[in-house]
Amino acid sequence: MTEFIHRFEPARDAGSTPLLLLHGTGGDENDLLGLGKMISPGSALLSPRGRVLEHGMPRFFRRLAEGVFDEEDVRRRANELGEFVVEARKQYGIAAPVAVGFSNGANIAAALLLLQPEVLAGAILLRAMVPLSDPPKAELAGKSVLLLSGQADPIVPARNSAKLATLLSDAGARVDHKVLPAGHQLSQADVTLARDWIGRANAQAA
Repeated sequence: MTEFIHRFEPARDAGSTPLLLLHGTGGDENDLLGLGKMISPGSALLSPRGRVLEHGMPRFFRRLAEGVFDEEDVRRRANELGEFVVEARKQYGIAAPVAVGFSNGANIAAALLLLQPEVLAGAILLRAMVPLSDPPKAELAGKSVLLLSGQADPIVPARNSAKLATLLSDAGARVDHKVLPAGHQLSQADVTLARDWIGRANAQAA
């Protein structure tokens, strides 16, 4: 098993889809637990810490500059994360999770969707960018993705998030892309939209 420092919290409701929580730059395995509980109180929560350090701050993959990714590392780290999720599912007895990623965590979640689509049930991508300039041909039919972008985000250009939405849609995913009156940080609207979206997903699964 690819070792990740992580937190796991068992489900309170067996009918709720497990969540894979993926923090942003400088976060850790505790960062998104509160968000996970807010958007899906009954879900099992699996929250790993990124294994790459940038000036001492955990990340899920290397970047060469802001918005410029080391794509070889993106692929390697996404595959490592996929291995971890598969092993954690066996260890903890959970179904395929929905990834909930913020910023760097959303980018690795998008890469995981494209590289190992079978690992995830879907994804909530908060302030995500296109992770790979030449992604593989993925088959995402049957998977749903909520992509929440910030209109005033200084890090993620609007055309980039729109391109990611198109990329995932073209691969067969049902993509709901909303642009919020926000910057890069999360807002209450993100929480509300994510909660409603995962609520519908849980209802459909039931």
